[in-house]
Amino acid sequence: MAHLSTDNDALLKRVRRIAGQVAAIERAIADDHDCAKTLHLVAATRGALNGLLDEIVEAHLREHVAAPGLSDAEREKGAAEVIEAFRRYSK
Repeated sequence: MAHLSTDNDALLKRVRRIAGQVAAIERAIADDHDCAKTLHLVAATRGALNGLLDEIVEAHLREHVAAPGLSDAEREKGAAEVIEAFRRYSK
């Protein structure tokens, strides 16, 4: 997965921030915090996950669909992987 980003450290930091956001949601629920504040935590976390997804999808498309030198079969496989992921998880 080294092709995801020229700076995988940035991706890891992003994932760790998301993990912190999920932990904050857990604490909010466990401590019976105000539902509006908890809703904002969940919405912010969802936004952060969507941003991470966008970055990973873009990297995949650039590496496995649009990169020069790929065969038609490689391009088709790369595109099929993205389509499968979106079909599975966008429901």
